[in-house]
Order: sequence, then structure tokens, then C-alpha cells
Amino acid sequence: MSHISVLSKEISELIAAGEVIERPASVIKEIIENAVDADAKHITVEIKRGGTTYMRVTDDGCGIQPEDVPTAFLRHATSKISVKDDLDKIYTLGFRGEALASISAVSKVSLITKRKEENFGIKYDINGSVPDGKPEQIGCPDGTTIVVRDLFYNVPVRQRFMKKDVSEANAVSQIVQKIALSHPEIAFQMIRDNRMEFCTDGSNNLYAVIYAIYGKDFAHDMVPVDFDDGYLNVTGYTCKPLYAKSSRLFQNFFINGRYIRSRTCSTALESAYENLIMSGKFPSCVLMISLNASDIDVNVHPTKAEVRFTNEKNVLDGLYFGIKNALMQSGLIYEFHIQPQKSVTDWTAPIPNDTTFEQKTFSEIPDHLDSSVEKEEYIPFDSIITDDLSKSNGSISITSPVLESSNNYIRENSKESEIVLVDLSEIKSELKSEEQTSYKQKLQKKQNDVINKTKCKKDNCISDSADKDNPAYDETHLEKELKNHKNNDTNNIDVIEKKAVPVRVVGEIFKNYILAEAEEKLLIFDKHAAHERVIFEKLKAGNAGHYKQMLMTPIKIILSAEEIDALQNNKELLSGMGFSFEYKDFQNVFVTEVPIFAEGLNIEEIVLEIAHNMAIGKTNPNPAYLDDTLHTIACKAAIKANDHNEIIELQKLAEEVYNNENIRHCPHGRPVMFVITKHELEKQFRRI
Repeated sequence: MSHISVLSKEISELIAAGEVIERPASVIKEIIENAVDADAKHITVEIKRGGTTYMRVTDDGCGIQPEDVPTAFLRHATSKISVKDDLDKIYTLGFRGEALASISAVSKVSLITKRKEENFGIKYDINGSVPDGKPEQIGCPDGTTIVVRDLFYNVPVRQRFMKKDVSEANAVSQIVQKIALSHPEIAFQMIRDNRMEFCTDGSNNLYAVIYAIYGKDFAHDMVPVDFDDGYLNVTGYTCKPLYAKSSRLFQNFFINGRYIRSRTCSTALESAYENLIMSGKFPSCVLMISLNASDIDVNVHPTKAEVRFTNEKNVLDGLYFGIKNALMQSGLIYEFHIQPQKSVTDWTAPIPNDTTFEQKTFSEIPDHLDSSVEKEEYIPFDSIITDDLSKSNGSISITSPVLESSNNYIRENSKESEIVLVDLSEIKSELKSEEQTSYKQKLQKKQNDVINKTKCKKDNCISDSADKDNPAYDETHLEKELKNHKNNDTNNIDVIEKKAVPVRVVGEIFKNYILAEAEEKLLIFDKHAAHERVIFEKLKAGNAGHYKQMLMTPIKIILSAEEIDALQNNKELLSGMGFSFEYKDFQNVFVTEVPIFAEGLNIEEIVLEIAHNMAIGKTNPNPAYLDDTLHTIACKAAIKANDHNEIIELQKLAEEVYNNENIRHCPHGRPVMFVITKHELEKQFRRI
């Protein structure tokens, strides 16, 4: 065995640099974080060939003192911390003192810096940790500019693992985007191969940064989040369920201004979207989390992209309820956006010689453009129907060639498709009497359902939608953090009392879509998806107890003391789910009743998972495959496309769906309703 010896400074620097600097994106990240810590208000990033040959970061921060410039490139040299207690309250992005030392060890670096109070700046060159002369005085603007050339020029083995220039450039762009999102108060410019890729205005408007980086469509699909439970504050934006992405790449979490990757945060986000998005889709977000620096540990890895929480349960709760609250308040009603008709005029064609243009005088302006001309008075449809009913003794005849191909508007005993007789007065009186007796009951039931399903109960915490196939997800650890959760705060989800909005069904098209109007909007319902969600909500709300059956031979199951205690404390919830138990001895329970739809399933596995979920305090104790069973039941029981339904049935369904904020997606994540505003329609008909 060879003698043990201390490695040379050159080798140790290269080894240490490998932990911090992996690719050009790592270099950019470390330099930008230093610029942010220096209170810069404008940061410009420029790269060429993916950053492998040239990177430049310019800021207008406080700069570096001339005598500190050589020291800044020494390992573990930093101005962010000075005593060990500073590690317990880190608010700066950098603090380890490894960035410049690691970068200079594997590249050629030029630094130009100037403080505001100085008359001149300092230029300093260092190649492979070896200074290229002493610092020189130079004229330059306030702030710091760092130029990095020929990355890994002295480590050929690392160069071979570099990806294509376009891949490295994309990685750099993503890093700059993340930091720009986390600091909307700073104006960023990203220049890639002499082309401006994006820029932000530094107006401290997060929505403007999202718009600048991800584009108009992405920003339009977001809903604001603003929640504070005393432990942490959550602000930012999260997407509407319909616009979920096919991967988690658009999930952006920032803690105290630092971008992080966190399985805990992702679990809380996806739990809030349970039964709202399609299978295989993931919600996107830009969420800012603020909490005491002593409650997190950012010194987990040299890249500082991972953190640990001292109270993971509180973080899960705060994120979950903040996102859930935002989704409920947004309404999740999707509007059709009708694209304006594009002109077919060829503007590149030459103007004919005989064409002349004259400015019309005021007197020649057409009448339809004269603001003094009275606009056509809008007459509501209801008033027309009322007038017609008074003239026709309650019956009107409707003649339309469209009805020739539609049987939905024809009574079963009608053989003529041209004329349809509808007794509207009878329907109107029936609906009026129903409204007087049922609106208040429906509103009260809706409020109770929302309160029971969304408020944080004593035995509930967070639903389970974690990606167990992801190796980064430690299920046991998360379950331990959620265990024995007792939260008596009933105000985590804001339940806003709203008066039921009257909905008038106009008719049905394509034998599946209900047309209705309410609040100057045209509503379009998918009757199958809407009815499917209504049934699913009733089954999950405890009405499954009406579909339970007694077992001739009770099933004996061995459970832990905690699980048995959880079952005994949730008898009403279990009864609503369709399950009943007997407790005859210490470790055994006997299943005496099960829901009818559980027939053919493994009852023992279902009960074991329900007991386990209740013991760790999950919001939804149902196993995932039992939820799938409820989906199937709801789908089979719901009305189908091409089914014939009376207008009263459609009216009741439309009212229940529109006035229940929980019914915006079917259990599979498809939307149940779209709206077209009156304003949008009038734009299309050139009325405005």
C-alpha cells in the first residue's frame, strides 16, 4: 500500500469543483446568486455555444472592495456568514464560499468590479486557480461583470460528458428563468448566441414575469394563491386543472427566494388537485413560500437545490390548503375564446392605379357609426315567452327546419317534425313551485357538503396522490410526518356563502350538450360528465351508506392498536362509506357490512388501507382503487349521450352543477361546463 499523503492544492481544487460545477448552468447559477445577494437591480446573462466557450454575467450590485478581490477566489471565503450560529438563519442565496473558487479551478475567469463610492474599478484574471498577474485599475460602471471562458479546459474527462450546445444552452436558460421568477423585483436579460431570448422588467410583478418567460397562454391559465396560516405564507400562481401538463417540469417552488426541488411540496400540490385532473397529467405552479429560516436546512448539498424542513407536516398543510383555497375561489369555469376572423386581404398586392382615397366629412359618416343613433333595445327571451304565452293560452308552436334532424325537442307521441307543441306554462309553474321549496335546501346542502369536504377536520390532513414510482419519494418519511395530525382550525378553507344563481335551460344539442343561460352567459354542459360528477360527489360525501349490505359471515382482520382506534373514532365516516365493524377483542376487527359496489373486491385489502390512511390522518381515506370503483359506478349510473331527457331533468342538472363549485370536472378530469359571455357573442356579431 502506498504512503498516505496530502493532495496538492491543484488536485483538491479540481475535486472540490466537481461537487459544485457540473455544467455551464451551474456556473451561471452560482454567479447570479452572488449578484442577487449584492442587491443588484439589473442582471444580464450572455452565453455562446451553450456556455462551453463563453459566459458573461453583468450586474449593478454593490461590487467588491479592491482589497477583497483576490480573497474572493479562495475556497470558503464569503461575506454571508461569520459565526456558526449564522447557519441557523440563512436568508442569502450563497453562503458556502465555494462558487468563485470552484469556477476558477476549471475555467478562465475575468472579473471587473467597481463600488459606487470608488473612482475606478478593478480587473482581475485567474486561470485554473492560478492568478494571471495582480489586480489592475480600470474604468467601468458600478457593479460586477464576470466572464468565464473555456469551461473544463483543464479537465478533459469532464468535457467529454458535456452535452450538445443546444442542450447546455437550454439548461442555462432554465436556471435564469427560475431565478427571474423568484426575484420579480430584478430586471433580467438573457442573451443566447447574440440573440435576446427573454427579459423581465423588474417591476416586482410576478404575473408579468410569468407572462414574459412562459408566454401569454401559460399566464392566462393561472389562478392566484395567497394564504397565511401563521407558520408559513404561500403566494404566487397555480394552474387551472384543465391545463395541467404532461410532466412536473413546470412545478416551481421557491422558499425564501430560493428555487428548490421538493417531493414534499409536489405531494401537497398534487393532493390539492385530486379528482380534478386527468390521469398522467401534473399541475403547474409558481409558488413563493416564506417561513422562518430556522425551520429549514439549506445546507444539504453544495448545489443548495434541496432543503429539509423541521416541521414537514406544517409545510404540507399550508401548501395544501393554500392551493385548495385558491382553486375553490377561482370558480374553475372555463370560457370559450373565439378567435377573431382573420382578414383575407392580400396587403402585399399593389394598389390599383384607379384607386383613390378621400377623407369623408363628418356629414358623410354612415348612420350606423353615428353615436347619436339609438341602439336597438335588447329584449330578454323570458319577456318574449311571457307575451307569447298570454296570447296563446299557455301553448306556442315552434317551426324550425333544424328540428327535422333532432328528436330531443319532439315529444314521443309526436310524428311531425316541423311543428312541436310545448306546454311552457305548465313547465314554468312546476319550476316556480320547485324553486320556492328546493333552492334554500339545495344551497344549504351545498354549503354543508363544501364545509364537510374541505375544512381541515381533526382526523384529516392531506390526501395521498404522491408518485410512489418516483425514487425520490420517501413514503414512510412523509407518513411519519403526517401521523397523529390534530388540527382544530376550521378556517383553513374559506367557504363563501353564495346565493343560488337561477339557470334557464334553453335546450340540448347533439343529444349530449345542454344549452342554458345565466348571468349574461351562455352555458354549455356535458350532461354525462356533469351527472357523473354529481353522483361521484354524493358517493364520496357519505351517501354510499345507502348502498351497503350485511355479510352473512363477518370478515376477521388483524390491525394495530392505532388503526383500530382510528376506525372507532370515525364510525360515522365509515358508515357513510358503507362499512360497519365489530370490535370483539384487542387486535381484531370484524367487517359486518360493506358497500354493494365493493362486491368482488378484496375487502381485507380495502379495510387495511382505509384503517392505515385514517391512522396517519389523510383527508381521503379511500384507497386509490376504491376511488376508481366509485368512478366506474358514477360513470355507469350517469345519463349517457343520446339519452332522451325531459327539460325539467336538464334544468335540475344544470342548476345543481352551476351552483356547486365542487362540480367543475368529471372524476377523470374532463371539464363539465364551458361558458361564452354575452360580450364575446356581441363581438362576433359586430354589435360592439
